[in-house]
Amino acid sequence: MFRKVHLYLTMLCAGITAAILVVMSLLYLYLSEKGLYENQYHSFQNDISTIATSLEQQSVISMEWLSKMEARGGYTFYVLDNGIPFLYNQLINLSDSSETRVLLDSCLKTYKNDFEYTFIEEELNSGGRYNTCFHAEFPFNPNGKPHEFYAGVIELGKENSSLQMVVLSPLDFLEKQIFVQRIHFLAIDLAAIFLLTLFSFFFTGKLLEPIIESRKKQTAFVAAASHELRTPLAVILSAAECCRDADEERRIKFLDTIKQEGEVLTSLVNDMLSLSASDSQNLSIHPVPTELDTLLIDAYEAFEPLASQKKLSLTVSLPENYLPPCTADKERIFQLLSILLHNAISYTPEGGRIELSLQHRKSRFYLSVSDTGIGILPEDRKKIFDRFYRVEKSRSAKGHFGLGLSVASEIVKLHHGTITVAERSGGGSIFIVMLPT
Repeated sequence: MFRKVHLYLTMLCAGITAAILVVMSLLYLYLSEKGLYENQYHSFQNDISTIATSLEQQSVISMEWLSKMEARGGYTFYVLDNGIPFLYNQLINLSDSSETRVLLDSCLKTYKNDFEYTFIEEELNSGGRYNTCFHAEFPFNPNGKPHEFYAGVIELGKENSSLQMVVLSPLDFLEKQIFVQRIHFLAIDLAAIFLLTLFSFFFTGKLLEPIIESRKKQTAFVAAASHELRTPLAVILSAAECCRDADEERRIKFLDTIKQEGEVLTSLVNDMLSLSASDSQNLSIHPVPTELDTLLIDAYEAFEPLASQKKLSLTVSLPENYLPPCTADKERIFQLLSILLHNAISYTPEGGRIELSLQHRKSRFYLSVSDTGIGILPEDRKKIFDRFYRVEKSRSAKGHFGLGLSVASEIVKLHHGTITVAERSGGGSIFIVMLPT
């Protein structure tokens, strides 16, 4: 299931980013190509103006000058003197039947249809220059395709004679430049889409890791809870069945067993409900100013009889100086201390010592529960707060289900504190809880 979700999320993430990339690339190409054509057109207009000015100032047009101007701008010139092809064009075989002549006629026809021009009569000056000059530039597409030529027509008049010059600027080189630019963008976009797909696959995988881990924990939690519930339920059903044929004395023992296992089930269910409320963020606290030293004394008095019964020494250590109140939930902190003390008593052999202490340093309270018990290996300390994890692998020993420390950890988190476990000097373990003032 998660594999399909991973693939769907990868396709969605990569698809959206690829679509945005393609749209932005197309927009950039459109603006870039439009700018290239406009710049080329403006450059062509400036060149036509320069050529017209040069022609206007010359009394004799040399073929050498025409050749240099053509080579300079990559243009093609057609010059007509009173409608007759100039000698320069005759040298390149401009004839009435050639394709070049057809192209010229088509350009002049477009020019005459789209532009109206008049010649302004002026008197000849002493230099004998042309006394009228007009030029026009326009896109010229004889085959109906976009961006074939830019065309310019220059009209020069002199009393009874006229000179026409048609300048064609083929756009093949610009089309090739745009085509190469498109190929480059296509290659870049394909490479970017490939890299985005890899990144999306990795990124969505990282996003799904907490969900997959949570699903695994949930599955393990249900399996472990089912296992834990099965044992006391089996004992209860077996004891209930035995009650039918048992005498009064044995029936009382069976009923005591049922009650004991029922209390075990109640403790397990309460812990599971607390963790479930924490997962759904419904585990709430009601912090009020709390005197932690008084709370530690209450916990000591509650567990001292149980410690004496197991022949354990339980002591409490409190600072002599005045302690400020701590903003905390009294019931939750007492539950936290109960969990730690119950574990210490359960895993400390007879004759051992358990110490409950409180310290206050730098606006922080430090609660600690130390014991001289079996201790916790370093590799187990990282997992000790996981649900249903126990150093002792027996599933029913000492009535522990591996949920107490998980509940304790959630309580500490709700109080914005920390809980750690370390090896006690001389053997055993010490749990330290830090709570902010």
